[in-house]
Amino acid sequence: MARFPQFPGAIHRGGEWMKARIRRATPADAAVLAELGAATFVEAFGHLYTPEDLRAFLDESHGITAYEKTLADPRYALWIAEDETGRAIGYAQAGPCGLPHADVRPGDGELKRLYVRASHHNGGTGRALMDAAMAWLLRDGPRPLWVSVWSENFGAQRFYARYGFAFAGEYAFIVGAQRDREFMYHRPAAPPAV
Repeated sequence: MARFPQFPGAIHRGGEWMKARIRRATPADAAVLAELGAATFVEAFGHLYTPEDLRAFLDESHGITAYEKTLADPRYALWIAEDETGRAIGYAQAGPCGLPHADVRPGDGELKRLYVRASHHNGGTGRALMDAAMAWLLRDGPRPLWVSVWSENFGAQRFYARYGFAFAGEYAFIVGAQRDREFMYHRPAAPPAV
């Protein structure tokens, strides 16, 4: 049986432990996050959109300026997962809830993004990023939390359910001319015991 190495964010992959480091992103990471955000979005969803719609969305949502703005706002936090070579392999973003649900209240938190490069799926990186985001979101005590996920991303839906999130509604996630069915998941301030 493999022993867990004494390294923050260590992940198990291919029968051995790899050293993945989870760290809080700083303003100097805007370019890395822009590249990583665009690459992981394309890996996950690029096939859904026309090249023109995809490019416009990436320019607006995953450009360096977008990440600089978020990193400068103290209401948000981002984390980067790096492999043993220092290459960025995943990231998470959290902040105030901006989802269009009638039950959202001021003070509710939201996991805005959680992406891991496809080459590092199922190795524990997503869980380590989620744990970092959850700790930050709940740093001042329990509060309602939200996350949205594409209606056909069943793996992510199961993942969030393990953290106490339950289906709460849906809305249209718009990328250019396309409107995707996006599910909203909610976790109450005192989630049910699992």
